[in-house]
Amino acid sequence: MAGLSPDWKSNPLTPVDDRRAGALWGLAIGDALGAAVEFRAPGSFEPVTGYRAGGPHGLNAGEWTDDTSLALALADSLGEAGWDLNDQVRRYVAWWRHGEYSVNGRCFDIGNTTVSSLSRFEQTGDAYHSAVRSEWACGNGSIMRLAPVPIRYVDLFPDRIEELARLAAESSLTTHANPQCLSACRYMAVVLAALMHGLARDEVLAPDWDILRRLRASEPLHPAVDEVAAGSFRERRPPEIQGVGYVVRSLEAALWAFSRAADFREAVLAAVNLGDDADTTGAVCGQFAGAFWGWSGIPQEWRDGLARSDMIETALRKLGVRSPGR
Repeated sequence: MAGLSPDWKSNPLTPVDDRRAGALWGLAIGDALGAAVEFRAPGSFEPVTGYRAGGPHGLNAGEWTDDTSLALALADSLGEAGWDLNDQVRRYVAWWRHGEYSVNGRCFDIGNTTVSSLSRFEQTGDAYHSAVRSEWACGNGSIMRLAPVPIRYVDLFPDRIEELARLAAESSLTTHANPQCLSACRYMAVVLAALMHGLARDEVLAPDWDILRRLRASEPLHPAVDEVAAGSFRERRPPEIQGVGYVVRSLEAALWAFSRAADFREAVLAAVNLGDDADTTGAVCGQFAGAFWGWSGIPQEWRDGLARSDMIETALRKLGVRSPGR
């Protein structure tokens, strides 16, 4: 197989590791595909079919944005420091202030809620209380970077999903403490872990999934998130489905694209072509699609064309996944 590391043929990924790798690669690829049409109204651009240069940040084709940078920072923290919220935020600050984890060495895209939270952390050093908690601070900045949590803690599924959900919510607490964001991360992490374990898509996304009942019993989902978990993404269509920055609509749009697709390509292209916050809708959908179809299910030209894929591979190794490489 062209483009793979020398040991790939003799030591292929296990099915679970293929799907774990797929979740992080899918995040970055969805991000890179959507970057060129970020902030564009749906229908106002030539439909995305592959990487393209341009967009509001003037990126090269295959380059990615803050979604992937923050996921890499989170992965680095989990791999090197274990579970330490202060360490997670210190690495986010290193990206913001110094361009670490960036595709081009600089921070060129950061949300207002994240800036406010990181600024407060610099003053207090307390990641547990640095995030903005107001009702308006309900963006999608914590679901866009979430994949490293279920990748690292995939073995908590299915027996300890309550712990997995708690960790996912805590990962949001550092920058997005709104209850809708915490709840979205809880639900999404459990879904991703189930897909990584190879459960069927229809089973995992069913409103009466037994694991979902357990998750709700341990702590009710926020009503707006629970509406998505109950299947709103199956009932709605664009323009009611919107790829915007609000965490609930972002999650719903990603699941709409993922649930109806025949393969990874169809899923992420449906997501990014919703426009608006296209890079993040692509990143969230890419996590679901990558966890389901795996690294091996991602088109090779997208794997080969992704900028700085060495950073993705390094992050996966730190999370305990041997990446197949390029």
